[in-house]
Amino acid sequence: MKKPVECVNIDEIRNEIDAIDKQVIELLGKRLQYVTEIVRFKNDEEDILAKKRYSEVLLARRELAAKVNLDPDVIEDIYKHLIGYFIEVQKKTLNEKIG
Repeated sequence: MKKPVECVNIDEIRNEIDAIDKQVIELLGKRLQYVTEIVRFKNDEEDILAKKRYSEVLLARRELAAKVNLDPDVIEDIYKHLIGYFIEVQKKTLNEKIG
């Protein structure tokens, strides 16, 4: 990967952005594998919602965002949507597990 300042035209920058997006999506897919697998250790919907963990994750992601000069509010919003999706996946997986 080139550093942003090493790009000599808009196409190079766009290619680097596309490569980063591909990595981000692949990592989200990997995260989903863990999210699905964690259901083995959960017994009910309350375990899936894990309200304390939810709050801790959002706070930690806000802190990470601030460290890399991203808007913590935007990152929190993204993670709320992402976690909401993963919660639904876990609920479906749990329902299949308990039949």
